[in-house]
Amino acid sequence: MKKILIVDDQPQVRELIAVSLQTGDYQLFLAENAEQALQLAQKELPHLILLDVMLYGSELDGLQVCRYLKNNPATQAIPIILLTASGQKNNVEAGMAAGADDYIIKPFSPFALAQKIETMVG
Repeated sequence: MKKILIVDDQPQVRELIAVSLQTGDYQLFLAENAEQALQLAQKELPHLILLDVMLYGSELDGLQVCRYLKNNPATQAIPIILLTASGQKNNVEAGMAAGADDYIIKPFSPFALAQKIETMVG
């Protein structure tokens, strides 16, 4: 069973992603802020992290979380897909520079997201 960490400050987005992944053989972990994300990533060592860029109510944003995880030897190999409402080229470039492996713009197709996840984690 593959572990996936879903990080988004909006409960409805976390739920949408969780529902779209129900048919896969995944163990899901949900985090609503940067602090929970860092704690779960280091404890569970997921096979993939879906990480919202804008984490309202957190001291860190998604790009900072991504950089931290990619600079930590214990978590640096975990693929990270950033989720964001902003698809501007400079935002995508900033995400990739932070170490993200992929970038998905909201709103997204749950089916397309599930396919991308299946491709990345097998």
